[in-house]
Amino acid sequence: MMGTHERGEQLNEGVHWHCLEPAAALERLGGDGERGLSAAEAGARLARHGPNRLAEGRRRTLLGMFLGQFADFMILVLLAAAVVSGAVGEPQDTAAILVIVLLNAIIGTVQEYRAERAVAALRRLAVPMARVIRDGEAVTVPGGELVPGDTVLLEAGDGVPADLRLLAGEGLQADESALTGESVAVEKAPEALPDPALALAERRNRLWKGTLVTRGRGRGVVTATGMDTEIGRIAGLLGGAESVRTPLQKRLARFGRTLALAVLAICTLIFAAGLLQGVEPLLMLLTAISLAVAAVPEALPAVVTVALALGARLMSRSNALVRRLPAVETLGSVTVICSDKTGTLTENRMRVERLVAAGEERDTLPAADTAAEPWRRLGQALALSNDVEPGVEGAARGDPTELALWEAAAAAGHDRAELAGALPRIAELPFDSERKRMTTVHDEGGRRILFTKGAPEQVLPLCTRELAAGGPQPLDPEALLEQARALAEAGYRVLALAWREAGEGEPEAALESELCLLGLAALADPPRAGAEEAVAECRAAGIVPVMITGDHPGTALAIARRLGIAGDAGETLTGAELGALSDAAFAERVESIRVYARVSPEQKLRIVKALQTHGEFVAMTGDGVNDAPALKRAGIGVAMGRKGTDVAREAADMVLLDDNFATIVAAVREGRRIFDNIRKFIKYTMTSNAGEIWTLFLAPLLGLPIPLLPIHILWINLVTDGLPGLALAAEPAERGIMDRPPRPPRESIFAHGMWQHMIWVGLLIGGLSILGQAWAVGTGSAHWQTVVFTVLTLAQLFHVLAVRSERESLFRQGLLGNPALLGAVLLTVGLQLAVIYLPVLNGIFRTQPLSLAELGTCFALAAVVLVAVEAEKALVRAGRLYRE
Repeated sequence: MMGTHERGEQLNEGVHWHCLEPAAALERLGGDGERGLSAAEAGARLARHGPNRLAEGRRRTLLGMFLGQFADFMILVLLAAAVVSGAVGEPQDTAAILVIVLLNAIIGTVQEYRAERAVAALRRLAVPMARVIRDGEAVTVPGGELVPGDTVLLEAGDGVPADLRLLAGEGLQADESALTGESVAVEKAPEALPDPALALAERRNRLWKGTLVTRGRGRGVVTATGMDTEIGRIAGLLGGAESVRTPLQKRLARFGRTLALAVLAICTLIFAAGLLQGVEPLLMLLTAISLAVAAVPEALPAVVTVALALGARLMSRSNALVRRLPAVETLGSVTVICSDKTGTLTENRMRVERLVAAGEERDTLPAADTAAEPWRRLGQALALSNDVEPGVEGAARGDPTELALWEAAAAAGHDRAELAGALPRIAELPFDSERKRMTTVHDEGGRRILFTKGAPEQVLPLCTRELAAGGPQPLDPEALLEQARALAEAGYRVLALAWREAGEGEPEAALESELCLLGLAALADPPRAGAEEAVAECRAAGIVPVMITGDHPGTALAIARRLGIAGDAGETLTGAELGALSDAAFAERVESIRVYARVSPEQKLRIVKALQTHGEFVAMTGDGVNDAPALKRAGIGVAMGRKGTDVAREAADMVLLDDNFATIVAAVREGRRIFDNIRKFIKYTMTSNAGEIWTLFLAPLLGLPIPLLPIHILWINLVTDGLPGLALAAEPAERGIMDRPPRPPRESIFAHGMWQHMIWVGLLIGGLSILGQAWAVGTGSAHWQTVVFTVLTLAQLFHVLAVRSERESLFRQGLLGNPALLGAVLLTVGLQLAVIYLPVLNGIFRTQPLSLAELGTCFALAAVVLVAVEAEKALVRAGRLYRE
């Protein structure tokens, strides 16, 4: 049976809709431009072609998400450890390990499920409604129910719900930036075009799914729906874009392999050492296996997942939705952020930022009730010479440029409704691409006046005078054209506005002549609030921001300079220039380019890949369909949730719900905090495990008895790695976390003095424990094994307090800086005291109550670890240790 996608391809195969006349397109599609389809025919076509939606990837079931949590080497090692624990007669340890593994799986599953539900909700919100003609009447239906042959009605502000062939239009313009990256609205007309090979952006009689009507009204027939649309075609590119493993996944994989080898070595070494000392083989075997089990930090997957889940939760409160959990940490390793301009760094709306009149330049219009000429007339022109229509609850809609003019006038008190009553429009010459200007004629108390606005090079030659405070003055068109060019080079879109009185019965062809210039208006798509600060913070953090846009090179460079992405000597590379470069030549230049303009989706992929070949870890932000392949190929894709397309959101690892570039900076900071905390946990737990290994290995070599029983080892591992380790995930970000460069993605997780710390502090913990054992044995205490047990436990708790920061002193941080950790330490101390002093636990753990002096000695020996690590951090701060 033929699938719906195949039927859609068959319908469009070999057909150049833009080459057909409207009547021929309707005939081929079996549509009716006046009466539309019948409800019955529409239903039959919906069943035949399928819904007008993009195909989604296969959704993972809840069970699939849960089982997927176990496809990890560390989890498999833990399960093996649980089996070993049960085999050596320690079922309570088997149960503890299995509970931790299950907790890890549940947390990961819940996070993935919640993220998928949130994305599904975003997808539902993004489905547009459509006005169509059915059975001769205009009705509104969900966009997903459109079928080929439907006649769709459009007006300014509507989203285009499917690919259309325009049948009729009046002043119709569309914003196609989501598809082409071009921020300037495109004019549309229904006339057939002869060239079959025209680019999408030049097919003026076509409208594309996912774009926006910004001006005018029109009627079109649906030619393609769902995956057969141009958006669907680009969505298909995502199948060929390979995903990249995150730095955290790579680091933990390397750590897991190293740990597996270490565990095998530990088993062999400890067992052999015990046999050489004449220890009973069975006891030595149980001890070696127990230590091997303890050497596996079973809380690591849970700590990692909890850290990522907490980070994702915090980020969602800051409008960043995490779709894939490892992405939380990934942003902390990003070295380059490739960002779209329109809607990401800028507001995706035009705003009047400069006004020039009578030789004076202003940022805003003066208030209407006090404005003198030429500002009074200029305000009227801005308010009236446009087709902006009031919307619901005071909102207005129309062409972005005209909306900007209307807003500038309204901000100064030039109320359009009042002005339209006093100066009603009686005629107009609409904007067209040849004239590049628009003229409206108004009745002002019985006399006719007109306002003209358009491109300076088209309007200024029609002006003979310039309005000033004292009346019309001589005009210097060359000077004004030069001023307009300077504004355009600075990234502004410049319009000239003029007026004059028109005589009764004056022919239309003569209206746009002998004009009196009012002034120039310079418009720009302004940077988003906080974007400049966000870029500056990225640069301070060693992250290189790169702008990749489909917009005009001059506009892109001007915004990049304004935001601090590019300097005064910044270079812009266009898509055409990029296409002419070989891969080798481009690779030589890619790290010096900060602005790319007029690029295609394939070129965005090429840029990301070129940066990755230099070892950069690339984040790609964007909102358009043309961003999606690069979003997926990048190390992490960050899509816009409010104005972004479904395709971009599905390709991304993270969705910014507020479409704000500044949110990315908060995400980077959170990612760095999370990675720091994961490193702290690994440092803490592996150092603790090393202390246990040294204790068991060195005691027999020094002529002391085996210091710990298997149950002691597993208890220490459970209580010290458990709650305190998990509490490290809640450690706040360190001071200056955004003042350091990103960690190289290939850097070992043990870098920056971590492995040295693990060795010497592990030796210190082991030495202190053996010292406690020797003291107790030497004094003839029967409690010597409990002393070793207690010193080893307490030393690890002092250590966890010390490693809250790699540089900063605990005394500056304060004990209350991480209440969760302080609570976990106190609870663990309480549990250890219970094991020592509760008779019911003495039998289970083979412990005996300590005297007050013995307990005090245990605390004093253990506290040496805190003093030693604080001394290490002082040397690091002084630059005398672990220099980077």
